[in-house]
Amino acid sequence: MLTVLVIDESRSRAGEICAGLALAGYQVAAILAGSENLTAEVEKLQPDVILIDTDSPSRDTLEHLAAMNKDMPRPVVIFTQEDGQETIRDAVKAGVSAYIVDGLDPKRIKPIVEVARARFEDTQALRRELEETSKKLTDRKLVDQAKGVLMKARGLDEDAAYHAMRKLAMERGQTMAKVARDVIDMARVLL
Repeated sequence: MLTVLVIDESRSRAGEICAGLALAGYQVAAILAGSENLTAEVEKLQPDVILIDTDSPSRDTLEHLAAMNKDMPRPVVIFTQEDGQETIRDAVKAGVSAYIVDGLDPKRIKPIVEVARARFEDTQALRRELEETSKKLTDRKLVDQAKGVLMKARGLDEDAAYHAMRKLAMERGQTMAKVARDVIDMARVLL
């Protein structure tokens, strides 16, 4: 069952939200009055989704969300009355998956949460792909730099330098990037 952490400074509003979540088939992990200890609470409770109901998301709330999003990203839904463009942009930058203006209708909770989860999953997939691509590019630059070192130091052509590194990687059971780092580090010591 999907667990939801509810953050709302109003206990009566939080009660309505919890009723709507229960009707939607979700379990409430906890109700917090504010986001001060958000990272610690998320680490302790491990909720699947965070739902915030507020008149206007404060700068502190958005900063707490951004900090949490770095280490323990979760889909975040904000229900608010604040429709300012800058606040919306800041919320999205902080990791908010759904920003709903003009209040909370308990009947709409399930589709809104599901859209937020889908958007979150897509964003996380893009982030992983970007990190993977960035790592591959960095590794490729290292390999090219190491090939240059071998070409200069041993008088090899590019293909021979690549094959020498590949052979060493296979013998050591290491990645080409690791061997390339070793070649570059050794060249710094010796040259």
